[in-house]
Amino acid sequence: MKPLDAPKTTDSLPLEGKVSAQPTDEVDKIDFSNVVVEPLFADTVDFETFSRSDFRAVKVLSCEAVKKSKKLLKFTLDDGSGTERVILSGIHAYYEPEELVGKTCIAITNLPPRAMMGIESCGMLISAVHHEGEDEKLHLLMVDPHIPAGAKLY
Repeated sequence: MKPLDAPKTTDSLPLEGKVSAQPTDEVDKIDFSNVVVEPLFADTVDFETFSRSDFRAVKVLSCEAVKKSKKLLKFTLDDGSGTERVILSGIHAYYEPEELVGKTCIAITNLPPRAMMGIESCGMLISAVHHEGEDEKLHLLMVDPHIPAGAKLY
């Protein structure tokens, strides 16, 4: 490990690891002029309350549609604990189960279990939601696959 106060150099990085100031990604070409987001909460949360929330990187081991539900997907996740975690999420309108297997997502893991459609859900996957005109858009938060299951977010 390098000390935090060491000079930063990019000479030792491989070419694909270097950052360019030039817009090269598709993300740079997205038009956000029609996007409407929810207003920020006026209420504040004290630091102690926030720090009790346990956000973790989770790996999707399997994902399937919940029978008799149009919205719910059942995720079986590796949360780094050595025990599989099941979380249900109402995002089937936005994703097909097979496209999520192997992805690294973010979950809050210390919510109390909640039964939905007879299945206990132990946490919540984090998504970003906005509106474009009348359409609601949802994007499940997915992160770099190099982040190991169970890594804590601060």
